Amino acid sequence: MAPQGRRAELRRIAAEKFGWPELSAEQLEAMEQVVAGHDVLAVLPTGAGKSAIYQVPALVLDGPTLVVSPLIALQNDQIEGIGDSRAPAAVALNSTQRAAEREQAWAALRSGKAEYLFLSPEQLASDAVLDAVAELGVSLFVVDEAHCVSAWGHDFRPDYLRLAPVIERLGHPRVIALTATAALPVRTDIGHRLGLRDHREVLASFDRPELRLGVDPLTTDADKRQAVLTRTQALTSDPATRPGLVYVTSRKDAETYAGELAAAGVRAAAYHAGMKAADRERVHERFSGGDLDVVVATSAFGMGIDKADLRFVLHASAPDSLDTYYQQIGRAGRDGEPAEITLYYRPQDLGLQKFLTAAKAPERALAAVAATLAGAPRKPAELGKELDVSAAQRTRAVNLLEQTGAVGVTGDGRLEYLDPKLAPETAVERAIEIAETHQRLIRSRIEMMRGYAETTACRRQNLLGYFGEQLSRPCGNCDTCAAGTAEEQPSGTSEFPVNGAVRHAEWGHGVVMSADDAKITIVFDEHGYKTLSVPAVRENSVLETAE
Repeated sequence: MAPQGRRAELRRIAAEKFGWPELSAEQLEAMEQVVAGHDVLAVLPTGAGKSAIYQVPALVLDGPTLVVSPLIALQNDQIEGIGDSRAPAAVALNSTQRAAEREQAWAALRSGKAEYLFLSPEQLASDAVLDAVAELGVSLFVVDEAHCVSAWGHDFRPDYLRLAPVIERLGHPRVIALTATAALPVRTDIGHRLGLRDHREVLASFDRPELRLGVDPLTTDADKRQAVLTRTQALTSDPATRPGLVYVTSRKDAETYAGELAAAGVRAAAYHAGMKAADRERVHERFSGGDLDVVVATSAFGMGIDKADLRFVLHASAPDSLDTYYQQIGRAGRDGEPAEITLYYRPQDLGLQKFLTAAKAPERALAAVAATLAGAPRKPAELGKELDVSAAQRTRAVNLLEQTGAVGVTGDGRLEYLDPKLAPETAVERAIEIAETHQRLIRSRIEMMRGYAETTACRRQNLLGYFGEQLSRPCGNCDTCAAGTAEEQPSGTSEFPVNGAVRHAEWGHGVVMSADDAKITIVFDEHGYKTLSVPAVRENSVLETAE
């Protein structure tokens, strides 16, 4: 079918089956590439309709669509949306279902009554589930929240690493990877780890002009806490500026802030991973239903939120990266109306982030796991019984060894040492190198977070530059623009183009993320993000363009 005919067919299905009279340029471009036979990595902001990118092409291709989604709540929301349309049914298979429900789901898929199957990555580790899926003849494999596959990303999940072999076992159907935020190194990693073939990237702008960006620098923790409480009370007192979210770094802070706000008459609740699942679900339902004006949450509150009218997102402490920050603030203003974004900043808070992310490679666990698996494959539970190491260290050791390629998962779910010629000691050394590289990256991302918090230039230009997007002039809707300091910064383009490859004399290969006449920010393969002085680079000739 000619491209023009494909576009017309996709628009017709979107309108007739889903009731969508229009598709965005990015949605349509991604759909076209899928139907044309390409794998696709699509990066669209929260609320931009990423689900449509697979829902519409699924009705063009023969065979069901498999959607890998990390949260049951997220799966339920997407299934409900499909159920409200005229499209064929969607079903899920998860641990909360009874045997009869699972049988009904399989029957619907085999008979063609269901087009969409939602699974978690953990379930695809089951050989029995994978065999049954393989018999369905899957035509489209969708990875939702695809940044979870990347160790460069802000929400890395080891189970996502095992998706590439699953894709190959299913005959490599067309693959769509979807995420709301992915800087260039994350996108590169996603493509590599999923084994995408001849893929196309569809990127929407990272700019959200309706969000007013600001940072409130404070000296003491007490001052910061009072500022957060005062501002939250003010925002929630006016219907025009509520509801919203307050993000914190610890479960204790979530409970403390929520308790103090509730005592002041604010309809507030805490949300964190230490709560019972039923209690978390209750908070989610109350917030979605309008019974709460603010949720005070750790990063556990995120994926699956579908509330377009959030009027503010406040951060009581700086998160570990701009990736995390962008993902969290992106939940505000999805209806296109203005929203307030404020980071309450103490430099000491980033010291805490360094402490929280400073875990070294578990060398003893790595050696024990590598040596044991080199003897014979083991199921994870068997490995746990044999080795005198904690579950957390054992899991991290397995994940690191998987990343080296020394360890893999067999069809029946056992862990297997893949290369008998590779000495376990060498595999351990490689795993330690990967862990150290990842630690350098984490530390560099924390410094980029510091740069955003402390800049006097346009804050939006700084944020977009982290994702490799240039904003030609100050935005006019951030605190530094309001203060007039943004205009004072030097501007221009250096000889190193954005997204271009460079090589540094000491740090090796990297990619330019942002540049002007004064400074250049580069993400290096082995050392993470670095911001350099352009005059110093020119004077010392430490940087050159590369292939």
